[in-house]
Amino acid sequence: MRPGGLDLPVSAVLPELAAALDGSGAAVLSAPPGTGKTTLVPLALAGLLGGAPRRVLVAEPRRLAVRAAARRMAWLLAEPVGASVGFTVRGERKAGPGTRVEVVTTGVLLQRLQRDPELPGVDAVVLDECHERHLDADTALAFLLDVRAALRPELRLLLASATADTDAWAELLGGAPVVAAEGVSHPVETVWAPPPAAVRPAHGTRVDPALLAHVAATVRRALAERDGDVLCFLPGVGEIARVAGQLSPDGVEVLQLHGQAPQAVQDAALAAGERRRVVLATSVAESSLTVPGVRVVVDSGLTREPRTDHARGLSALVTVRTSLAAARQRAGRAGREAPGTVYRCWAEAEDARAARFPTPEIALADLTSFALQAACWGDPDATGLTLPDPPPAGAMAAAREVLRALAAVGPDGRPTDRGRAIARTGLHPRLARALLDGAPAVGPRRAAELVALLSEEPPRALGDDLAEIHRTVRRSPADPYARRWKDETRRLERALPAGPGGGGPGPSDAVAAGLVVGLAYPERVARAREGGDGAYLMASGTAAQLPPGTRLPAGGWLAVAVADRPAGSPSARVLRAVAVDEATARRAAGPLLTAREEVHWSARQREVTARRVEALGAIELAAAPLAAPDPALLRAALLDGLGREGVSALLSWPPAARGLRERLAFLHRAVGEPWPDVGDPALLAAAEQWLEPELSRARRRADLERIDTAAALPRLLPWASGQAGRLDELAPERITVPSGSRIRVDYASDPERPVLAVKLQELFGWPAAPALAGGRVPLTVHLLSPAGRPAAVTGDLAAFWHTGYPAVRADLRGRYPRHPWPEDPTTAEPTRRANPRK
Repeated sequence: MRPGGLDLPVSAVLPELAAALDGSGAAVLSAPPGTGKTTLVPLALAGLLGGAPRRVLVAEPRRLAVRAAARRMAWLLAEPVGASVGFTVRGERKAGPGTRVEVVTTGVLLQRLQRDPELPGVDAVVLDECHERHLDADTALAFLLDVRAALRPELRLLLASATADTDAWAELLGGAPVVAAEGVSHPVETVWAPPPAAVRPAHGTRVDPALLAHVAATVRRALAERDGDVLCFLPGVGEIARVAGQLSPDGVEVLQLHGQAPQAVQDAALAAGERRRVVLATSVAESSLTVPGVRVVVDSGLTREPRTDHARGLSALVTVRTSLAAARQRAGRAGREAPGTVYRCWAEAEDARAARFPTPEIALADLTSFALQAACWGDPDATGLTLPDPPPAGAMAAAREVLRALAAVGPDGRPTDRGRAIARTGLHPRLARALLDGAPAVGPRRAAELVALLSEEPPRALGDDLAEIHRTVRRSPADPYARRWKDETRRLERALPAGPGGGGPGPSDAVAAGLVVGLAYPERVARAREGGDGAYLMASGTAAQLPPGTRLPAGGWLAVAVADRPAGSPSARVLRAVAVDEATARRAAGPLLTAREEVHWSARQREVTARRVEALGAIELAAAPLAAPDPALLRAALLDGLGREGVSALLSWPPAARGLRERLAFLHRAVGEPWPDVGDPALLAAAEQWLEPELSRARRRADLERIDTAAALPRLLPWASGQAGRLDELAPERITVPSGSRIRVDYASDPERPVLAVKLQELFGWPAAPALAGGRVPLTVHLLSPAGRPAAVTGDLAAFWHTGYPAVRADLRGRYPRHPWPEDPTTAEPTRRANPRK
């Protein structure tokens, strides 16, 4: 052990931790960053600091943290990596028979658990940085709890968290003890440094350049006001590059620390430097890594989280406000070795709106890989797994649908042999499918190369044309990304089952790229829309748009590998794709190729259209008129047309039909059941009852217009109850008045009070008008002059004769002298005619 190696705060609690694990086999360690929880604790558990030898697996959420932790522990032991301490990440392993501590990514741990859940030879597992709530870490914890419960109760399990919020973890472990290590308490001064002017909130992955300029200015201010190295937190690689471009301090080294950074840059950031340094980092440096020499932290206040649009099958990272817990972690980096300062690039009042903790990845991410892991573990619904948070039902349903489409699981959700082969690759199931199915089509080597491009994201500077990126990377053996890509290619080639592969030269590189991308994302195969402008339609039905400055050719077909949907945009944005021809598109997205009869109501033509359509998902390839469409489809289309156009507008309503409908509507309002509702929605809902058999015989709009609604509507009358026979009694079409005239009742003018419009002289001797609906609703009588104009309106005819009639008589008798105007209308003879001329 190197001198001073035990001079870390966690060494004081190592005996307590050993006792906790000896007693219950599981424990939670709460230790702030920099206390030695990632380095000293695994060495102690393995007996490398004294005690019985054990083999320990340490799981870290990121490859960068895996390498850094292994190097640090090996350095403490004065040994090379691969001796007592080794590491394994996807595609790279440095460990030997004498390795007692092996640091792995949580993804590698999951692969090992799936291969052999007993983890033979492993005595203890440490899940580091569990507070970050990565999905793989949550899944590994659930699997390990199963292993301890059913297979290996002696397997020790330690959850290590950089926060003090450990109660939930302890409860998850069945009431396990919590051991807390106190960090070196150097004070950290907070300087609130909001931008001088308002900046636009982050939108999707877009960050206002004004905020980045302010962050760069704050870094320069920190260099001038404080001593020591500066650690600046930014949300992503692009923002790091833009801020770095605005910094050129004399005598200060600027380093960019993120998962895609070259190994040499990562090593330089994690080692003490000879010159003063500014380290621009993503959230990878919040707790997983120690950056020595830091006395100042500049926090942009932003981080990136995954978001998945399950309806469109699109995943993306979005920029969000950093949680309060993460902000505390970032600030603590300034006080690791001495008193420090954090410059926060926001106003203190904004903390009131920030989330307390980061959102668990399981609540946000695409769960396809998780669902396959759970299925291979024997719990397809993940309902039996002891997870810190359950997976959202909608996301799980979408994931299972993808797995069924890949033939990775059967109808019962259990994994197929193909599903297990997909899981063994360590890839997202979509990429594994592209590898396994692409190898026979394009050759194992090319399939591995192309899938490696999809799994190891290329630098943005390489552009958006995957075929061009493929050519560039193959010609760049010394490039750091090219080296990682070639390592992944070799790993994937080894993961392929032994076989002859494709025979002959195979397709061109461009066709091969399109095939592999289409096999991974068949629903993202896209065809250009008419009119150009870089607009496309994906097979999923999602609109897509090429961004400005694209290197992809406009028009034709694309196989889209990476796309997102910017917030507020109606279209997806194509980020990485390859141009293909239609034949390649059909081959790549073959399962989406359909030939169907399409019968629907065209709102534009206001008519039924019937076609036979060949389509690739939502992309129409060819169409021809359908001579004899399925009657059931026709009927559904006509009903859709009735719903869209309205029963009143699409059917013909001659006076007899319209009058009957008005009478029925009146009775439905006045009496209710059993009299039917005859409004448009109700008539549409009851179409089978009153429009058959005419509807079944109809083929087009004209057939609907020819339906005799006057004959059809009576089918809705309450015949079964016997009430139908009372229609004329309750809502008569006409009423016979004292003159003998049969006057039509107007049910439309006033839906609440039907109207009887009749010449005044025809009602002489009529003491009162009848009430309708069984006496419930009085008639409103419009008394007309001899010329047919309204002279009076009354709902009480008897009162009118006594109070209203004298005034009407005085007003009209002079204008109409040839018509009778008796003083007592209640005893006068009703008449339809004028007095004869003298």
